[in-house]
Amino acid sequence: MKVVFWVAVGLLVYAQVGYPVLLWLLARLRRPGPPATAPELDLLPSVSLVVAAHAEEPVIAAKVANALALDYPRERLEVIVACDGSPDATPALAREAGADVVLELPHGGKVRAQDAAVERARGDVIAFSDANALWEAGALRALVRAFDDPRVGYACGQVRFVDAGGTNQEGVYWRYEMGVRALESRLQSVTAGNGAIYATRRRSYIRVDPIMGHDLSFPFNMVKRGWRAVYVPGARAVEKMVPSIEGEFARKRRMMSHAWPIVIKGGLLSPRGYPPLYALMIASHRALRYATPLLHLVVLAANAFLLYDGALYVATFALQIALLAGALLARALPLRALLVARYYVLTTAAIAGGLWDWARHGTPAGWSPPEGTR
Repeated sequence: MKVVFWVAVGLLVYAQVGYPVLLWLLARLRRPGPPATAPELDLLPSVSLVVAAHAEEPVIAAKVANALALDYPRERLEVIVACDGSPDATPALAREAGADVVLELPHGGKVRAQDAAVERARGDVIAFSDANALWEAGALRALVRAFDDPRVGYACGQVRFVDAGGTNQEGVYWRYEMGVRALESRLQSVTAGNGAIYATRRRSYIRVDPIMGHDLSFPFNMVKRGWRAVYVPGARAVEKMVPSIEGEFARKRRMMSHAWPIVIKGGLLSPRGYPPLYALMIASHRALRYATPLLHLVVLAANAFLLYDGALYVATFALQIALLAGALLARALPLRALLVARYYVLTTAAIAGGLWDWARHGTPAGWSPPEGTR
């Protein structure tokens, strides 16, 4: 039981702390090689910016205006709004705001709306954004410069979550996550992206199962096909976060119901086609991260069994109970440390909740904007 306890503890510590430290050490040891450039991309490529939208009436006009105001040659930029069965005035408002193409599609899910937009797009590079994500003026230029390297098939930017004064602690986690992805990108490729700001070459675009979104599907599939998937911190966007930790739990639970099919049957865990270092990244950042709910349960159960085996096990058990108690107390006493504890407990539980939802009744391809983010 001691072996079980310490192995599980070691895996948890490695997944959250040890893995980033390992990446940092590897990055320090590796000397950067000469940059690879493609002469054909010395000039800015033509870009189609795709915004998939469902019931985005409150934000779509501002999103189109933001896209048209980007510091990018207008004749080389095409703005496409793919309306996925929108039940409101999203299509009309997108046209009024000046979108070049507005597709009115039957409700088939975000991925199929993006597929339809790519079929219609004219750009050499296809960029994607959420309807509520606003890009900095230079974001698109920074993003497409990643494709100067002919090995790059996918590039994602940096999204900063705007806190509307609620309890959500997503910003704390996301800064940590972006640091890890920056190291992954420097060494090999990122293991996941984000929906707010990313792009692919037209010829590297992949059609995936409609329940398996681009954020997790694209990077590892790009690597399997011989491309690099990189993070571009200079391509920045902002997005309004879910106000409450409870809302973030619901959002992540929904996201994980889409992620688990990719993990279990979508090829994420198959090492075929991975360079050795990238296989380690997938195991560390994805497989172990998604195993954290089980690892925490194992640690708690084994620790309870070992309570009478010395003061050390009493202390470790007390720390776990304190974490759970802090998460419970945070609703009545919203101190920062307690809110972070609640965020960690609930978002870890969301991983297991997403697996339960998918296993119990599957995952629908349809989608709707998370409450409080518009």
